[in-house]
Amino acid sequence: MRTQTFTVPPQEVLTRDSVTVTVDAVVYIRIIDPTSSVVQVENAQFSTRVLASTTIRNIFGTKSLHEILSQREVIANLMQELLDEVTHKWGVSVERVEIKDVSLPHQMQRVMASEAEATREARSKLIAAQGEEKASRCLKEAAQTLADTPTAVQLRYLQTLNTISAETDSTLIFPIPIDITSSLMLSDYKSDDKSNYDDIAKTINEIERDFSAEPTLKHLSSVYLNEAKKYF
Repeated sequence: MRTQTFTVPPQEVLTRDSVTVTVDAVVYIRIIDPTSSVVQVENAQFSTRVLASTTIRNIFGTKSLHEILSQREVIANLMQELLDEVTHKWGVSVERVEIKDVSLPHQMQRVMASEAEATREARSKLIAAQGEEKASRCLKEAAQTLADTPTAVQLRYLQTLNTISAETDSTLIFPIPIDITSSLMLSDYKSDDKSNYDDIAKTINEIERDFSAEPTLKHLSSVYLNEAKKYF
């Protein structure tokens, strides 16, 4: 015989965690033994409908709200098995059960919405905190690198000037680093004092050595060095 369907009247059920829900379901049945469906039960379809209602209340009453919302297909399969076990004696096969809807009271819906919003906000704050922690570690490592390598500050300075000069057509005025200007204050030296010139030469050699590993910055450092060498 053909498969028949019927809708189970909405059932109000108290879940295991004391939440009232309303459950709508659809049951698909087929008469497999017409004789038994008449002899074994007075009205096979009506009896199956009543049995489906009580089965919903029994199963959902043993589940928590979280289980009901996340395991609807599992619960539907369990209902199908339990119903078919009984109705098979009536000559009726329960082929399928579908949970159409699980409705919550409006107050519970507001509570769940607030809880979900709080969870999203907490997750957002956690991500922001993790980002700040990572940025702090990077800044700490950068500060340590600069502290361990004094010339890194000058390299970074010249690299920044190089980037600016490549992005703009404006004229840039490059201030001479203090370690050069301190040696080029020639007005404080006597022209016949060779030790002063030795200090200048030493400073120039150190700067040339520091910037030799940065080819892209050599043209910037050479500006300072060429000016300094004019005094020899």
